[in-house]
Amino acid sequence: MPTERTRPRTERGHSYTKDRSLLLRRLSRMEGQVRGISRMIERDEYCIDLLQQTAALRAAIDAISLLIMEDHVAGCLATAVRTGEAETYTEEVMEVVRRSMGRPVRSPRPTSD
Repeated sequence: MPTERTRPRTERGHSYTKDRSLLLRRLSRMEGQVRGISRMIERDEYCIDLLQQTAALRAAIDAISLLIMEDHVAGCLATAVRTGEAETYTEEVMEVVRRSMGRPVRSPRPTSD
């Protein structure tokens, strides 16, 4: 599995660099949502209202994950293809997708020697 220092970077750094300010703004809003949910619990607010807020938070997290995934595929994975490391990096991203969907990690493929 690739390590932090061997992961491909685009000419500008990591692929999400172009969206950094957008990502940080969204994360700040999510922090506010978490604090709001905490206040709702402290005030003993209605369960359904809490569930709606946690669903909104989950949707915000999913949106950030998708944006980072798109940037990764367009930048880091494209760089890995150019350098001949596509299979390794494709499996890495698919492992993350599988885990995020609650799917088991695929067992290693047998090698043909």
